[in-house]
Amino acid sequence: MKQGKSGQHVIPATGMSAQNIVTSFDEMSAHDVQWRDGKAFSLAYNAGPEVLAVAEEAYKRFSGANALNTAAFPSLRQMQGEVIEMAGVWLGSPTTAAGYFTSGGTESILMAVKAARDQFRTEASITHPNIVLPTSAHAAFDKAAAYFGVELRRVDVLPNWRADVAAMAERIDKNTILIVGSAPQYPQGVIDDIPALGSLAQRQNINCHVDACMGGVSLAYLSRLGHQIPPWNLQVDGITSISVDLHKFGYTSKGASVIMYANKRLRSYQGFFTDQWLGGVYASSGMLGTKSGGAIAAAWAVMHFLGDDGYLRLTQSARGATEKLANHISGHPHLSLLAQPDALLLSFIANDSQRLNVYAVADEMWKRGWYIDRQEPPQSLHCTVNAIHESVIDAMMVDLDECIAIVLDTDKTGDVGAYGTL
Repeated sequence: MKQGKSGQHVIPATGMSAQNIVTSFDEMSAHDVQWRDGKAFSLAYNAGPEVLAVAEEAYKRFSGANALNTAAFPSLRQMQGEVIEMAGVWLGSPTTAAGYFTSGGTESILMAVKAARDQFRTEASITHPNIVLPTSAHAAFDKAAAYFGVELRRVDVLPNWRADVAAMAERIDKNTILIVGSAPQYPQGVIDDIPALGSLAQRQNINCHVDACMGGVSLAYLSRLGHQIPPWNLQVDGITSISVDLHKFGYTSKGASVIMYANKRLRSYQGFFTDQWLGGVYASSGMLGTKSGGAIAAAWAVMHFLGDDGYLRLTQSARGATEKLANHISGHPHLSLLAQPDALLLSFIANDSQRLNVYAVADEMWKRGWYIDRQEPPQSLHCTVNAIHESVIDAMMVDLDECIAIVLDTDKTGDVGAYGTL
């Protein structure tokens, strides 16, 4: 591509060939994590080449379709509705429940906060709302608070990393509109006490959102596989909304999440409507206006392709890899789990952080192609384990041990990095 006088890239005077574009993609992505090979323990989810092929074909076919107005694309209305209904089964939705398709967990969380803000402004005249949530709740709640002018009150978690419900209760006042729990929370992979949070919300007559973006699919199947999963979904009294990401353990293409409300009245506060311009009626369910049909079609396709038995099998594979890694870390002379994983996430620390810098271990693992999340506090590494990892977990653990030995021998250090970048 040509460069302008200041060195910036400019559009080429004549178009590139399709083959040259593919070549450019190959060159640019040469140093990306090879997630299709199971090298990513964060950011990407893979159920195998057949599932990827189905998702990518569906996405390609509907990528140019626009769900802004499904009157023009009734296929997207049908697919969107059926995806929400299927996800609703995982979420324990009652017959009164109603939901929306969103672009991801962040948008689902944003909408839960926006809906609660508008609901309590309308129904209770609250103009300075606040949300009470544990420090383990996702950073998207901070984004929502910043976007929508809501005060955020974070409360320290218990020693077992779960929400301290009693401490949260002390932070609730007349302006509290929402409390939050996670199933599981991301940093340490444990499930909050959702029944206690639901009960608290009922006593205070406020909303309670469960962030099940990471667990909304896997927890439903882990329970069926015989694992002891505590109550976590819309079957719990007091839960007013819940979110699940389909592009995580639903293995669909990026840009697919569902937020489900206990009833249509609660959902009604999410949408936006205006006719105060010269273009006529404009209505939207979420942050996006134009919404590519690609993610909707891919979600519909993958969920139908895998079916209930496919998700059961994939969850069993992912849990097996999770347990193998957790057991390896539990028995490791230099590492400790922060918590036994309730689902498919785990994090671990160095037994002696003065000797072993876990961020340096992550650096060494990245040199071998493995991408692992870094967290603090405390200084720890985090793995999101999915179905693709069943076939590579043994190799990963061998490399992990070798990288630890290198860091101990060289006294290397590393940086925490960032979960998201700007």
